[in-house]
Amino acid sequence: MIRRFAVSLLAFAALAINVCLAESLPLLTRHTREVTLNGKAPLIGRLPANQSMRIVLVLPLRNQSGLQSFLKDVYDPSSATYHQFLSVGQFTEKYGPAAADYESVMQWARENGFKVVATSRNRVNLDVVGSAATIEKAFHVSLGVYQHPTEARTFYAPDREPTVDLPVQLWHVTGLDNYSIPKPALVKRDPNTPNVKSNATTGSCPSASFCGSDMRAAYYEGQVLTGAGQSLGLLEYAGTDLADLDTYYTNAGQVNDVPVTLLSTDGTSTSCVYPACDDTEQTIDMTQALGMAPGMSSLVMYVGSSDAAIFNAMATANPLNYQLSSSWVWFPPDPKIDDPYFTEFEAQGQSLFQAAGDSGAWTPESIVWPADNQYLTAVGGTSLTTQSAAGPWASETAWEGGGGGISPDDIAIPYWQVKTAAGCAACSQTLRNTPDVSANSDFTFYVCADQQACTANEYGGTSFAAPMWAGYIALTNQQSVFNGLGPVGFINPKIYTIGLATTYSQDFHDIVSGSNGYSATIGYDLASGWGSPNKSGLIDGLGGKAYASFLLTSAPASQTAQHN
Repeated sequence: MIRRFAVSLLAFAALAINVCLAESLPLLTRHTREVTLNGKAPLIGRLPANQSMRIVLVLPLRNQSGLQSFLKDVYDPSSATYHQFLSVGQFTEKYGPAAADYESVMQWARENGFKVVATSRNRVNLDVVGSAATIEKAFHVSLGVYQHPTEARTFYAPDREPTVDLPVQLWHVTGLDNYSIPKPALVKRDPNTPNVKSNATTGSCPSASFCGSDMRAAYYEGQVLTGAGQSLGLLEYAGTDLADLDTYYTNAGQVNDVPVTLLSTDGTSTSCVYPACDDTEQTIDMTQALGMAPGMSSLVMYVGSSDAAIFNAMATANPLNYQLSSSWVWFPPDPKIDDPYFTEFEAQGQSLFQAAGDSGAWTPESIVWPADNQYLTAVGGTSLTTQSAAGPWASETAWEGGGGGISPDDIAIPYWQVKTAAGCAACSQTLRNTPDVSANSDFTFYVCADQQACTANEYGGTSFAAPMWAGYIALTNQQSVFNGLGPVGFINPKIYTIGLATTYSQDFHDIVSGSNGYSATIGYDLASGWGSPNKSGLIDGLGGKAYASFLLTSAPASQTAQHN
């Protein structure tokens, strides 16, 4: 009897252990860095146990198969749900994490010593603060300090994949490492480098450099559309000094009337004062977006320290920005980690434009994320010539520094690119090809930053082109909304149809010369994508043609505005 009781106790203990093990669930995305596993990043030590850290617990979306079906239908003109985009509330109800699951994760966080510092209305992100020791215990990892294999710094990272004692399987935990620090897709001209020179001859800003308004004159060539009623969002990993924006407009002889909001998404400072902080990228993003769409209702700078915080703030903003731009690149531990936010953008009719980088044709080692993601529009670079100062488009070639190529993150080719890739000799038939579109990125711009002397024709990069495109879509959405069609949403399914149609040359400037390592060719190519926007042709193609009533009721464009 005693033996039988002992056996029963052992059986019960084994069952309890199995239950505990079953509850310790792996996460749905990868967190470890290959260099920490293969020894290329030597372990130096451990993070101090009492070091305070802010991390983001990311919950997975529900009904992934249903969401993918919805995304395909909502961008299919033959579908009954074409362009029937969801609100944030509708998306959350249909595809967001369940309220009970979100509460469960919140309770677990508190019970494990974390302080909840922010929640999200789509129930995807839960921001918590805890010590390194708390994180290690909760996720069953050790947070090591490693020597970076390619940069003169150390980084911290987990030594194994985290697991969580939860009935809910988490998607990702953002903030467990700082291996990859986001960098702007921006380059400064080296006057000593052969063939790298300014091509500016017709800009209206000082030294014949291009103002943002010159890009509007070249690519839109109109006066009616200003982006009225539209709000544009910019991703930034540091704040800005709005005095630099004032200096730019003063020196350009213009005024800005669009209110600029600096929004911290996770407590990151929205201030950026030189010499402690460089706001060159941030100022460039603003001037290019505002130059293209000078009559928008607002411009929002989403400032944060993590992609999870910034993208989720964009996905849950009230009101939503239907045009978004990112000019920063980084290397994630898993290329799927931002998919919950990107698919929400698509479902809600938001367009995200991402700079494709400035190191020419991509290689398998290129750090270009998120430009090769299938849920956004990647923007490559060109060299533009205009007919005169503040004048119309004259010619354009592929810029040698413009990023483009085959996905280094092994992203599968999306359905809307398959037919195009079949006719592109350099394209992959199985992996995502980029860029999708392009615009001027050469060393031809006027830039004011860091309260230093402004520069002319010194900076280039696809970080100029991405916010330009976001501004152009603000013009498109203004017309589309007036036509009763609502926002145009993610443009890739439509532009890949346009590119193969007989109207292609009316909508795009086809870039057929120049190279980034891949040669620009007739039609789609890996140097320039489908090319740059051709006046109002693409606006009509995406947002419906403008009617007489629209032309009569719309105010002419002006380069006036002030920020608040």
